[in-house]
Amino acid sequence: MSILTRTFKIKTKGNTDILNITSEVQKIINGSGLKEGQVLVFVPGSTAGITTVEYEPGLLKDLPLAYDRIVPQDIEYAHHLTWGDHNGHAHVRAAFLGASKAFPFSDGELLLGTWQQIVLIDFDEYPRSREIVVQLIGA
Repeated sequence: MSILTRTFKIKTKGNTDILNITSEVQKIINGSGLKEGQVLVFVPGSTAGITTVEYEPGLLKDLPLAYDRIVPQDIEYAHHLTWGDHNGHAHVRAAFLGASKAFPFSDGELLLGTWQQIVLIDFDEYPRSREIVVQLIGA
């Protein structure tokens, strides 16, 4: 059993920017020499998260609208009073989504559904350079 940790960086636009990172994760698996195992995908920070979606134009519009309904940007958050910024919504959204997900791989390939891609969602107000941590456990 081996454990390998790799990282890559990606630039985001913020404001519920949804980026498909599936190919970057697959490249890391390909370069690892591992054939079977699990890959953990993690985004450090408290205003972004990792999930899966069907990465298509309709959902790229639907998800931000859903987050606006569930955790609106234009209400007051106690976080704003604590830090004097206005990204409380980004912290709450990221907490609901979660900072990591684990995915199985076999024969060196991610075992995702046909229409399933791994995405990073950046909820912060401004563009960011995000580091993504990819940790593989396998043989």
